Amino acid sequence: MSYLDLTILDLHKALVEKKVTPLELVKEAIDRLKKDDNNAVEYLMEKEAIELATNIGEIEVDNPVWGIPFAIKDNFSTKDVPTCGSSDMLKGYVPVYNATIVEKLLKKKAIPVAKVTLDELAMGGTGATGHLGKTYNPYDPSHKKMMGGSSCGSASVVASGIVPFALGSDTGDSIRKPASYGGLVGFKPSWGRISRYGLFPFTPSLDAAGYFTRSVKDAAMLLSIVAGEDKNDFTSSNKPVENYVDNIDKPIKNISIAVIKEIVESISNETIINQFKETLKIYQNLGAKINYVSMDKHLLQTLFPTYYIMSCSEATSNNANLDGIKFGPYFDGTTYIEAMKNARTKGFSERIKRRFIIGSYSLMKENQNELFLRAAKNRHKIVDEVNKILKTNDVIFLPASPTTAAPFDNKVDQLKDEYLIADNYMVIANFAGLPSITIPCGFENDLPFGFNLTGRAFEESKLLNIAKALEDKLPYYNLSVRSKK
Repeated sequence: MSYLDLTILDLHKALVEKKVTPLELVKEAIDRLKKDDNNAVEYLMEKEAIELATNIGEIEVDNPVWGIPFAIKDNFSTKDVPTCGSSDMLKGYVPVYNATIVEKLLKKKAIPVAKVTLDELAMGGTGATGHLGKTYNPYDPSHKKMMGGSSCGSASVVASGIVPFALGSDTGDSIRKPASYGGLVGFKPSWGRISRYGLFPFTPSLDAAGYFTRSVKDAAMLLSIVAGEDKNDFTSSNKPVENYVDNIDKPIKNISIAVIKEIVESISNETIINQFKETLKIYQNLGAKINYVSMDKHLLQTLFPTYYIMSCSEATSNNANLDGIKFGPYFDGTTYIEAMKNARTKGFSERIKRRFIIGSYSLMKENQNELFLRAAKNRHKIVDEVNKILKTNDVIFLPASPTTAAPFDNKVDQLKDEYLIADNYMVIANFAGLPSITIPCGFENDLPFGFNLTGRAFEESKLLNIAKALEDKLPYYNLSVRSKK
């Protein structure tokens, strides 16, 4: 096993002991990126990464990300590095500043090696809609199975063992679902816990910056570094940042875990359900209390349409500045109107244009009450029900997805509960601004799947503690395609 195959904290130990250098790690990561065939790279930061590794200076013993290579989802602004959101509309755009989360990691001397793919402008859940085409799941060498989205490239390079962590963004489940498909730890914090300054906006009332790792402890350590108030993001929280590693091994006796019956009952995959039952037994043996709770099934069936109306509406507004004049390539035109029309016709894929049309329609004065405002009110109903559950329970625990990674050509009945409920329920964490984490919990036909924990707002420390307790009892620590070979 190469040192690059270790978790962040184990790799930091090897760096401190001078068993390997940052430059060696960066060169190996770049070599793996060049050989990777999963179509995960938007821009290879070879020159930039080697320069940072060469001039990194003396080892910083108390800095766990010193010299650690990582990847960045290409909807985070990176100074002097092309950032296009996997869209032709922004092809060639080079930002003049770093996103806050990127800047914090650079100050800690972590080393970015690549900007990676996503569903175009983070709108999608398949990893198939970016302008470079499909991003593949590394667990399926036939390239028929999806990585999931929108953070497909980030999940792919961590699951492939190319880097020990990668930044992503999560608006509905865009970190946590690919984490399930890739056998990874996928973490989304409370809304406002990590600054979103420099993250291309999709649905700001739901968007969260997060990341993929291969251990829960790595996820906790990273949160202590990248969380915190940011004067450039007025939605960032001023709550004190904890050392999230301090209590991560605390016993979880008497912790209360809620299981929403209607969500579990909508899943037909027997392997996932049976493993879920076995996992509940692990928690019970650790002293946790399992409480089966109910949510109105009709309310659960509204999760996806509520999300779709709200996300399309906010996306329409937030991307109005993409007019072919201010950013990206020029699509020709003798007048501003003609240039804008050409840009928005040619620069966006059909999927994005469809979402903008739905969003515009929902925001029209004559439609607002029936569509956008109705969706907003329904969001509050959902949040109220979720908070009622969390009032008497520490976390909600459920399978992250009703299936393993599906084929790209998979036909789904979107009116069935398995899709409406089990495949889309993780949006409740975004609706309510709650911290949520997926960890790997099993395999079916050589494809991984994960389970998800969602906790109370700003109780990341407790959530990570409960996730780590389960991880310790399962054989999936530091899981990647390379570790499975």
